[in-house]
This record gives sequence, C-alpha cells and structure tokens, in this order.
Amino acid sequence: MNLREVIRAIPDFPSPGILFRDITPILLCPDAFDTALSQIQEKLHGVDFNLVAGPESRGFIFGVPIAHIMKKGFVPARKRGKLPAKTLAKSYALEYGQETIEIHADAIKPGDRVVIVDDLLATGGTCRALCELIKEAGGQVAAIVFLIELESLNGREVLQGYKIETILNY
Repeated sequence: MNLREVIRAIPDFPSPGILFRDITPILLCPDAFDTALSQIQEKLHGVDFNLVAGPESRGFIFGVPIAHIMKKGFVPARKRGKLPAKTLAKSYALEYGQETIEIHADAIKPGDRVVIVDDLLATGGTCRALCELIKEAGGQVAAIVFLIELESLNGREVLQGYKIETILNY
C-alpha cells in the first residue's frame, strides 16, 4: 500500500500558507496502519534497543504498537503536568512560544537504549528535547524513526548526530 496516497494534504491549516499532512486517514484504514507499522519496524531492523519513546500524542499512536510488536517497553513523553510520578522535564522553543515535555524520572535507566518513534519531523524541537531527556536519565538514543519528514523545515539539522530514519519525505 502506498501511504503517500492515503495521507491527506490540507492547505492553510493551521494557518495560511501551511500545507498540513494529515495522518488520520491512515488510522481509519487498518491496511494503511499496518503498512505504516511494518515500514517503521523495517527501519528498526538490526537496531539494538530495549525501549521505545514517543511524544504525545501521535508518537503514542505509532510508538506503542511498535513497542508491543517488538516486545519492548514504552516511555510516554507528555506535556508538563500530565504524568503522575516524579518527572524529568525539558523546555524547548516553538515559533509561537515555549513548550515543556516530561518523562517519568524512573522510566529510563542508565544504559538503556531507546528508539524514538513519532509521526512527523518538522522543526525537530520536540524530538531534540526528548533526546536530551533520554540522555539526562542515563539512556542512549539508538535511533529515531518518523513516518513523515518535512524537509524544508530542516528538523534533521537540529537532530545532527542521531540516526534518523523516515518513511515519507515531503
């Protein structure tokens, strides 16, 4: 199945001049979702890791099934104040302000090898913050896999030094 044909392009969302790549049609089609998961799993062939991390919310959508399929634990990265136990936090800049993501302080142990799975690489800020949290916890980022990369936003530059895999590039 060609995922490029399933992903919907929505012009001027969330603001004029933006062409939004909508992954929700993948979620509506079990065959498309299975294809996306299979392609992400293929990108992880040969990667040594014991945990998958994903930022909310779409990182959960793809990261949890990958962790389950590959028999790994899952580390949710959430917005500030959403996790109930002690957390590690990292703030990062957005075009329109600042955001903070957190992981549970005990989720990643020294020496853990973590794969980050998310739907989209745009500017790279969220993923960079998550990489820093993983390192702060004593873990190592083994690889990062995105379903989509928006190349014109140069997010890959923000993530230099990390193994980055993408399924679709726009």
